[in-house]
Amino acid sequence: MGGKLRPTIAGPDECRTLSRAPHTARTFRRDRVYALSLLGAKPPGPAGTHVEHSGPGHESFPPERALRSHDKLEGMTERPRISARISAISESATLAVDAKAKAMKAEGRPVIGFGAGEPDFPTPDYIVEAAVEAARQPKNHRYSPAGGQPELKKAIAEKTLRDSGYEVDPAQILVTNGGKQAIYEAFAAIVDPGDEVIVVAPYWTTYPESIKLAGGTPVFVTTDESTGYLASVEQLEAARTDKTKVLVFVSPNNPTGAVYSREQVRAIGEWADRHGLWVLTDEIYEHLIYGDTEFSSLPVEVPQIADRTLVVNGVAKTYAMTGWRVGWIIGPKDVIKAASNLQSHATSNVANVSQAAAIAAVAGDLTAVAKMRESFDRRRRTIVQMLNEIDGVVCPEPQGAFYAYPSVKGVLGRTVRGRTPQTSTELAELILEEAEVAVVPGEAFGTPGYLRLSYALSDEDLTEGVSRIQKLLAEAK
Repeated sequence: MGGKLRPTIAGPDECRTLSRAPHTARTFRRDRVYALSLLGAKPPGPAGTHVEHSGPGHESFPPERALRSHDKLEGMTERPRISARISAISESATLAVDAKAKAMKAEGRPVIGFGAGEPDFPTPDYIVEAAVEAARQPKNHRYSPAGGQPELKKAIAEKTLRDSGYEVDPAQILVTNGGKQAIYEAFAAIVDPGDEVIVVAPYWTTYPESIKLAGGTPVFVTTDESTGYLASVEQLEAARTDKTKVLVFVSPNNPTGAVYSREQVRAIGEWADRHGLWVLTDEIYEHLIYGDTEFSSLPVEVPQIADRTLVVNGVAKTYAMTGWRVGWIIGPKDVIKAASNLQSHATSNVANVSQAAAIAAVAGDLTAVAKMRESFDRRRRTIVQMLNEIDGVVCPEPQGAFYAYPSVKGVLGRTVRGRTPQTSTELAELILEEAEVAVVPGEAFGTPGYLRLSYALSDEDLTEGVSRIQKLLAEAK
């Protein structure tokens, strides 16, 4: 080696150098500083100083000789800073609307937000107490199995049998950091580049992005208010090709609140089975259904497709636990094992305190859930009535979840306070700026001409917010 410094750089925290000098703690640190300087990182130590590399063959490397991140190396082609894969991801429109509303509130403006999809109730006390107790136990201060604690998996299996009649083994369950991670990992486990995934629109914003991240291609089947936002087997068949691998099935639906009947669930499941498709079914709103509507789980109605079905669920909506970040996937053991491997490298285990809270939630009774559902039902009827009183707005009555999805196509192209919105995005901006009410435009869900309003907010705010919209749009000419 001739006494010359030969850096081999594996990353800022894994820098190694080879020299004849013994690598004491001091010389290792100095060699690491030099390696970091090659990466363009700022060397540790007081600003304006440089590090002397001691030992045979070492020399001083003052700051002016270190490469800067903006320097161009000779012969090197400049490459994008952000990967194409990540650059293609769109920001969550629902979270963006909620963030803007909160920012306006922080400025002192009386904004009422219909954007966030989360209950306005606190997490039930018995769940919180279970988490407090868990936080005191040293075992919960350490790593736990990446795929979820055995006690929680067992509780989820029992809850699934109790609530939907679907019998599964705990080994078929992967506990995730919320439903979004469950959805992404499910697609990542079964979708290859070139695979097509059928998604019914209006759709929740995360489905297409997760599919694309996994290398798949989303194919949209568009529904509207004339069918209650329900897709037919004929529509699904028209979208199927030789490349189709997965159907995303969501009932109750976000953003529309549509719920498929038992017969419709069975027909769609049998169609998917005939064509050898996988089904990802999102059951996060299973307990939020109203009137005589019934929830039906697809693998229960069509058991022969259970080996190609992934059920996504979680505690967020049912138990008012959106911030606790606990979801899960139920599926065939080989897929769950593959998704667990991915999670072991991505995030490891869900926070143990959150898992303890989830055990209390899913193992408990549904009394608190029934009370929340009663409030949602009352608000549902109020918001639908008030929206349908607006000229140019048509709002079907949602049967589940906690969203109204009115068509506002009759309002577009009309002038309000000197502005003429041509799209639902422009209308949403007008409503926010003029009425100080935050709603999410239909473009976010793949169907321009609509708005999504969550009725998971207080009765008073709901009435005041929709009244503001009524007054504003009454000026439309």
